[in-house]
Amino acid sequence: MKNIPDIKVPIITDGVSNVLSLKVEFKNKRLILFGVPGAFTPTCSEKHLPGYIKLYDSFKKKNIDEIYCLSVNDHYVMKSWLISYSEDHHIKGIADGNAEISKFYNLIIDKSKNFMGYRCTRFAMFIENNQLKSLKIEEPGELKVSSAENMILEI
Repeated sequence: MKNIPDIKVPIITDGVSNVLSLKVEFKNKRLILFGVPGAFTPTCSEKHLPGYIKLYDSFKKKNIDEIYCLSVNDHYVMKSWLISYSEDHHIKGIADGNAEISKFYNLIIDKSKNFMGYRCTRFAMFIENNQLKSLKIEEPGELKVSSAENMILEI
């Protein structure tokens, strides 16, 4: 599996967006990175992100340092989406606006028929010190293997 690339992207923490290197941000951390096709879309907003918010403390008990949510959206959209849940949920956002990370891992899907353009497929990764340990990619329209409930069992 591929290691973490040295790609700079906006990372949203506590409602603040900063452009940071993934490689630097993920160094010496155990983390979950999950990807959603779009902020504010039904499954992403009603199930995927809320699942990770709900199980955040359980992940911390398994020595997960951070949980990141990635979407092929700009940082303004990601910031608005994340703060719409509450200011204290601790999930960090990654605005993969140019789809660089999604392309690097071959996670791009064409949602043009839904007027959404190119997006990332729904996925989840377990990463430890910049090493990709596990990658779960969903079938179209599914939320099973990348769910918080499944990923908590993967670590």
